Amino acid sequence: MPRPDEFLGRTALVTGGAGAAIGGATCRALAGYGAAVVVLDEHPRRARATADALQEEYGVAAHPVVVDVTDRAGVDRGLQEAQAAVGPIDILVNNAGMQLRTPLTEISLENWRSVIDTDLTSAFLVGREVARRMIPRAHGKIINICSVQSELARPGIAAYTAAKGGLRNLTRAMAAEWSGAGLQVNGLAPGYILTKMTQPLADDPEFDAWVRNRTPARRWGRPEDLAGTAVWLASPASDFVTGQVIYVDGGMTSVV
Repeated sequence: MPRPDEFLGRTALVTGGAGAAIGGATCRALAGYGAAVVVLDEHPRRARATADALQEEYGVAAHPVVVDVTDRAGVDRGLQEAQAAVGPIDILVNNAGMQLRTPLTEISLENWRSVIDTDLTSAFLVGREVARRMIPRAHGKIINICSVQSELARPGIAAYTAAKGGLRNLTRAMAAEWSGAGLQVNGLAPGYILTKMTQPLADDPEFDAWVRNRTPARRWGRPEDLAGTAVWLASPASDFVTGQVIYVDGGMTSVV
């Protein structure tokens, strides 16, 4: 199991890291084990506030990088800035994402592309540039934040389902190409996690009851429920684990 100082001397980069939900929880989990953290986000104030909070609470180096993860040139610039400020990236968490709830017959091509670009293409862009820097050092951990929608579908979120299904197989493709160079690439797939994005669903009594009844654990997940798995996948304890998607979903994908 990871030691309390497991990531001392390591640097983690978390996309969408300034979010109050999964991104922020992942930053805190890695900082709690001693990692320096690059908070990569498109919101300058939130990125700075998150980095400052990590430094104050955990005493680690933390640096905000403001980047649109769908912009190839911006991603390259942001990684150069991160490396200059904190050092080489040892751990990448591709967490940036968005959701639109629109029937498949009504979603515009613009909105479809926006979801695919944010939830899938960004992991390709950031993952590729980080891997190019990791491969010469023969070391690196990449964690792609997938979803139960990487495996399952429900009405109204076709673009998200397509993106997260693609991210599952992109994870496998990355592992197939980069594991021989010393990298491990895995997916962490949350179930229904109570966040700002999902709060409207939790506020709907019918949907809330469906989630609780559909989930063997009989509750919504919390962002903190993902921390242990993220730390394990980022640590040497998982050095022979690659190309896998770990579902942290209260049992949802295990039952019918």
